Amino acid sequence: MEMSNNEIEAAQKQMVELQQQQQQHVEEDKVTIDMKKIIGGCGDGALLPDCCIYRVPLVLRQQNEKAYTPKLVSVGPFHYGNKKLQDMERHKQIMFKRFTHKAKSSLDDLVRLVKHLEPKVRASYSGTINLTEQELVKMTLMDASFIIELISMTKREMNQDAKLSQPWLEVAIIHDLILLENQLPFFVIEELFNKAFPQYHSFMELVYEYFGYYNQQELKPNPDVEIKHFTDLLRLFYLQERRCQRNSFTDSGSHFLSYNARALKEAGIKFEAATSKCLLDLKLSRHILEIPQIVVDDHTEILFRNMIALEQCRYPLDSYITDYALLLDCLIDTYKDVDLFIGKKIVNNHLGYNKSVALLFNRLCKNVNQRNFNSEYCDICRRLNDYCQNPCRKRVATLRRDHCPTPWQGAASIAGIVLLLLTIVQTIFSILQAVQKK
Repeated sequence: MEMSNNEIEAAQKQMVELQQQQQQHVEEDKVTIDMKKIIGGCGDGALLPDCCIYRVPLVLRQQNEKAYTPKLVSVGPFHYGNKKLQDMERHKQIMFKRFTHKAKSSLDDLVRLVKHLEPKVRASYSGTINLTEQELVKMTLMDASFIIELISMTKREMNQDAKLSQPWLEVAIIHDLILLENQLPFFVIEELFNKAFPQYHSFMELVYEYFGYYNQQELKPNPDVEIKHFTDLLRLFYLQERRCQRNSFTDSGSHFLSYNARALKEAGIKFEAATSKCLLDLKLSRHILEIPQIVVDDHTEILFRNMIALEQCRYPLDSYITDYALLLDCLIDTYKDVDLFIGKKIVNNHLGYNKSVALLFNRLCKNVNQRNFNSEYCDICRRLNDYCQNPCRKRVATLRRDHCPTPWQGAASIAGIVLLLLTIVQTIFSILQAVQKK
């Protein structure tokens, strides 16, 4: 039977539609396959609870890239293979050889330990680590043994490597070890130390001694506090032992100080250097603001930027270091505020120009996200704002500044006022006597 033209056209149309449907299914299957690959390959990254080592957010890194980048030695995967840091790889090998010779465990046992910890080590880093299991184990073992030798040789006075004995090199390494992107998880270093040297004291005590310069509060290791890595440890050194509450930003304006240090002084606020060893321990007693002394040198910005970056990534609701930096930014607007703080021994300037100190604090928290604020700082800011908004206090402060800047001048001014009053009284009595005689 022959088909009509209409039937042929209908059949062809049906065939085309069928081919289109099949093509659509093929494309959908391909999309599904691609998406499954993405799901399987991306990992959990920063969503995992073990994640504690982060790449610095781009908006912060752009402010000062050098503050987050190691200059001498790479630790961990983020800067692994950087050609600018290859000179220290030779020293790592020397330290690794020394480490294995002294270790009470065999090299096979040490490798097995790190290999067992490899999944947890990998999960400690945000983002994808482009290293195989073997590469990550090798890198971790090399870096961890380098750190252990570096820290323990200071304690045991085993300075056999002449180059590492140079003070400038030791200081440079310490500064690289505090960078957020240049970290190993603390647990893998500690477990490797315990495996290699079970006869020695707590590794944590050695670490506290090694970073003793930053431990101004002279804190002791607390077994109940988990240290994630060295940047986390330094942040702990600066925190107050008693954590204060946090205030949400329901009324953000009330959380910030509206006046700089010079404006506060003109309103009658006095500044004193506090005796507290905790840098964050600011106190306002009546009209006296006590601020612990801060030493500002070439590495202050690096230290604070990395602690702030850690808080942005891991402690967004407990950002006590960021709070402190924001409050100092409010107090310090220009070099004149720095002049005032130097005069009161609140700032010890090792940078040189006071303008450099002002710029440091003005830029430190740029592009920082803040969800809440230290409740004690909120109270200080509110009370200072209220104090400065009282016009009577400002007039009294102006009189004190202009006429009583020193105790002697104050006494002279009071004596002058008393003499003036006595003169007025004497004049009045003289007038009254003259009137009575008439």
